[in-house]
Amino acid sequence: MDDKTLMMTMLLDFYGELLTEKQRSCFNMHYNEDLSLSEIADIMKISRQGVHDLIARAEAALVETEEKIGVVRRFSERRVIYDKMEDELKELEQITDGRARELAEKLSTELESVRT
Repeated sequence: MDDKTLMMTMLLDFYGELLTEKQRSCFNMHYNEDLSLSEIADIMKISRQGVHDLIARAEAALVETEEKIGVVRRFSERRVIYDKMEDELKELEQITDGRARELAEKLSTELESVRT
């Protein structure tokens, strides 16, 4: 999955409800189901150009929303931080004993519950 596809699917996950049902459906088929514009046009009973226009408008709306709100950006930044913390806690669990190890394991569990 390339970077654009990943970003578009994340935008759809976070902001998809802001799209019309038709936009959301076409966008989902194109990015998540990897259907071509022609395949989507056949399913939706509209022209290939109509599918292209729906997807283009949906992309523009999602990107504009992300630029204004930044939820996906903040989510991605936090995910990097969580991954780093998780790796460091696992390392700490391996090199410590007793109470320190218990605390590291407890923090790992709490971190995992926050991530999901």
